[in-house]
Amino acid sequence: MTSPDHWQTRDLTAVLLLPVAMLFAAVAALRRGAYRCGLLRGQRIGVPVIVVGNITVGGTGKTPLTLWLAHFLQQQGWHPGIISRGYGAARTDSRAVPVNGAARDFGDEPCLLARRAGCPVWVGADRAATARALLVAQPKTDVIISDDGLQHYRLARDFEIALIDGARGLGNGWPLPAGPLREPASRLATVDAVVINGEDTCGITQQHAQATIMRLAGNQFRKLLNPAHAADAAQFRGQRVHAVAGIGNPQRFFAHLRQLGLDCIPHAFPDHHIFRPQDVDFPDAHSIVMTQKDAVKCEPFATGRHWALVVNAEPDVRLGEMILTRLAKARRHG
Repeated sequence: MTSPDHWQTRDLTAVLLLPVAMLFAAVAALRRGAYRCGLLRGQRIGVPVIVVGNITVGGTGKTPLTLWLAHFLQQQGWHPGIISRGYGAARTDSRAVPVNGAARDFGDEPCLLARRAGCPVWVGADRAATARALLVAQPKTDVIISDDGLQHYRLARDFEIALIDGARGLGNGWPLPAGPLREPASRLATVDAVVINGEDTCGITQQHAQATIMRLAGNQFRKLLNPAHAADAAQFRGQRVHAVAGIGNPQRFFAHLRQLGLDCIPHAFPDHHIFRPQDVDFPDAHSIVMTQKDAVKCEPFATGRHWALVVNAEPDVRLGEMILTRLAKARRHG
């Protein structure tokens, strides 16, 4: 979802939506309270669960961080599995995502995770049921990573990571739909780690001792028709390049390209946009570049001019240390 302008300021539109926002906040608070006091119970699945989520709507970098976490845990001798809601998929039942899965069947983010994570990826509306199904199919799995799902309290978790976009922060600080908040800012005090994607322009690291910084790095592009064909940013300089982004924060992608020295013509689409051939066909373009998340949806009609930028999350080393400490504790008490 692309953020509306009123989410960053408390303008007239935000004020008019405030009564609905208060109702949303009240319902969310009642649900959280029901789990906190034991009226509703989170379900344990037998292995540690790490949730990568956010308290705002919109892109914060969850997918790159989930990929980093999967690779990090594998390097430490763990056998992770990833679960996701599968946003945009027609089905809601629990099922494995094949490496060559189509975005229309499993969702764009799960397909990207399946291609890059090197571990099992499953999707389903019920995350607890999906995690159990993954464990039955992949019994060596000893830790589950939930891509999103911070508000899915039915799945009990051992470590919560809340991601925040450093440029947008918490917006105007109001709940949906008057602002971008799924949960109040006070929720950050209850998670195990707050990760700021990019420069912390809102001072969040000063407010939370458990807050760290993450950056997205990458200057390599891969051709959609042949992912083995790679090129660095220098190849596109001086060309007429169109840039396409259907993610939560398209401007972050365009800014990244400018930092690489590319003078691109930007085309922003809504998050999870279902691309059509005409959306990425620009007759005057030497090259068309896009995110990897968008690439999994454009592959069926890609040409030799279409490229995807490969980005990787680079979080603070403290995040990995905190996670390993918690997992070691969970293993001792398992």
